[in-house]
Amino acid sequence: MKKFDLIIIGAGRASNLAVTAGKAGKKVAIIEKSTLGGTCPNRGCVPSKLLLGFSHVANAIKESNRHFIDASINKIDINKIFQETNEYISKIDEKYNSRFNENVEVFKGTGSFVSNNIIQINNEQLTAPKIVIATGTKPIKPEHEKAWSSDDIFPLEGEIPKSITIVGSGFIACELAGFFSEVGIKTTLLIRSQNILGKEDHEIQEIFKNEFSKKVNIEFDTSAKDVEYKNKQFSMTLENKNGTKKDHTSEALLYAIGRESNTSSLKLENTSIETDDRGYIKRNEFFETTAKGVYVVGDAAGVYMLQHAAAYEVNHLSKILLEDCKEPLSFKYMPHAVFTEPEIASVGISEQEAKKQNIEHITTTTNWLASAKAMSTRLKYPVTKFIVNPKNYEILACHMIGPESSTMMHQVLTVMHINNDIRHLKEMLYIHPAMSEALLPAAVEAVKAIENYNK
Repeated sequence: MKKFDLIIIGAGRASNLAVTAGKAGKKVAIIEKSTLGGTCPNRGCVPSKLLLGFSHVANAIKESNRHFIDASINKIDINKIFQETNEYISKIDEKYNSRFNENVEVFKGTGSFVSNNIIQINNEQLTAPKIVIATGTKPIKPEHEKAWSSDDIFPLEGEIPKSITIVGSGFIACELAGFFSEVGIKTTLLIRSQNILGKEDHEIQEIFKNEFSKKVNIEFDTSAKDVEYKNKQFSMTLENKNGTKKDHTSEALLYAIGRESNTSSLKLENTSIETDDRGYIKRNEFFETTAKGVYVVGDAAGVYMLQHAAAYEVNHLSKILLEDCKEPLSFKYMPHAVFTEPEIASVGISEQEAKKQNIEHITTTTNWLASAKAMSTRLKYPVTKFIVNPKNYEILACHMIGPESSTMMHQVLTVMHINNDIRHLKEMLYIHPAMSEALLPAAVEAVKAIENYNK
């Protein structure tokens, strides 16, 4: 049996912990059943955003008449687009492996628990006083064996489909549908209800629905029934809630209907590690599971299933394990973005959630037209919505929809991180006439609403 100071199961964000521990002189084993780097750089955030760079340019050309420019697309080399993306993905494993020093040993395969402190990998057993579970999540299995999940897009090899049907209403479904549609692949997005991006603030959601529907063919209240695959084509019946049915075909079918716990292969039944009713591993504020010496970070805990959250957690866990940090990690806020056309960025609660929880609040929604840079886009829909505490000016939430919302949001996050008071956004100096200047009238309006509320 091989002995280590630290065993890490899952080489996504937790690979950073292996790097840090190795540099600190710790003997580390890191186990990965697929490619090093995990979902984000191989099958998720990074390659999907590389694709969106191409579709963003295609969209700009298609909408150039908004700027009185008559332009058209002669050809989109979709094979070259995926070739470029696939080449990036092919280098990830080697890149991550090169970061490890001689103290880190990589094990390729599926690791599972023999007991609380013994891991079986291939034909070997490993043990360590500290074990970190960072196994992430996996896409919910498609309802047809020939259909894709988001994992099958990267790398996408072979013949690129000329048509695709995507089932789902979340950010993965929307981002992929937006890409495929913009680069000329006939795309149909099936949504089983009227809700698209249902976790977003309702006001933002409605704006998105209106704008996104102009770019992507969306069938709301619709499910795919009687799916068959024959002669390299899917055939199905699209069944609407109103009872209407119609035949539909496409070369590809992709299900993006959510993600689930990826811990089934860990054999947790051999340990005292407890999971919740969804299969995610329970932990305390120090990332400790119910088994002594075993920790869990990232999506495997089922709390904040976002790459930046996982990276933040891994960084704090490294301080606990290597620097004897005694402070628990407490997130002040958790932002996210949807990289579609239009783009969304959000932090904090939605208005509907604030009402549901009976949280005292006021809301303001302000357009971006005070910024000349925003005006230059010739888009009318962009807005900033603030939800604030009228008693102390605290920003409870900010929701944006418009170009570069994810970038603009960081100005709000800085205030929330250092001293959460919306008056800072009202009183700070802005570069004129930058896009971010659109935040100034939004902050002014929110502060004024608070003052009127307290009269």
